[in-house]
Amino acid sequence: MLHIYNYAYREGEDALCALEMRSLFGKDSQSSTLESNLKVDPSRSPFIRERIDVIYEGYHLQDIIKQVQDLPIIEATFKVIFIQNGDLAESEKVDFEQRRTIEREIGLHIPGEPDLLNPELLFGIMKINGRWVFGHYHKNKAAWLHHQKKPHSYSTSLSTRVARAVANIAVPDPTGIKAIDPCCGIGTVLVEALSMGINIVGSDINPLVLPGARENIAHFGLVGEVIRKDIRSISSSYDVAIIDMPYNLFSVITPEEQLEMLESAWGFTDKLVIVTLELIDSIIIKAGFEIVDRCVVKKGTFTRQIIVCEKSSGKI
Repeated sequence: MLHIYNYAYREGEDALCALEMRSLFGKDSQSSTLESNLKVDPSRSPFIRERIDVIYEGYHLQDIIKQVQDLPIIEATFKVIFIQNGDLAESEKVDFEQRRTIEREIGLHIPGEPDLLNPELLFGIMKINGRWVFGHYHKNKAAWLHHQKKPHSYSTSLSTRVARAVANIAVPDPTGIKAIDPCCGIGTVLVEALSMGINIVGSDINPLVLPGARENIAHFGLVGEVIRKDIRSISSSYDVAIIDMPYNLFSVITPEEQLEMLESAWGFTDKLVIVTLELIDSIIIKAGFEIVDRCVVKKGTFTRQIIVCEKSSGKI
């Protein structure tokens, strides 16, 4: 089945959005929409606004109106939603009144009972790439916004949006994947990953941050392991690790210490997603990883690197 994804991102997050797209779908898009046969819950991403599971498509709106009459009788109440496509040329855009008219026209031809206030089922209609598409509609529930209100946070922590995207980049498909955040801090990435069903554990060398991480996780009704452990002492194996490199005033580390951290990661994971303020490409390569993808996230004058690495065959 074809799925249509509608995207939106904030200023400075375009590259992060594209990297998450490539991780989830194996490709990105130069527009605000993406078509894929892969089915991803839109609520996983801070950038996917909604998804249409395409049932019918046609070059003219009348093609859709004719096709929806062939739907089996809808047992649940329903509503039709017109999805705006920001990529359309000005001449192709549909104004508010036209959108409502299209919704009503399609709804009248669907065999079932419409309910505009509390529908049990949602359908979407959208114009994309020169054709109309119609199908089941799914809206992003924006869980990360709720996660902003956690008991403990630091000014230098990742935003919940960035943390959620990083978790998706590290683990695009959670099935059978075992992940670790070995420098978890107060657990911003852990909360996002656990809320998406990712099997992830957290650890940190700093005993002062661990109670806050545990409380943040429990605050949202999530369950996850958070222990005190030096990254150099990790002996279990993981499919992927997420490392937000220490950088604040209380945890300044030297290039030699950065290398030691990444060399330790080489021993327990084949895939590594690094968040860093500094350019550490040479350190990454020296530690035995190769860089396979990356992006820059900007917020004002603050810039972060998100670097996706895989274990290379040997170290330099």
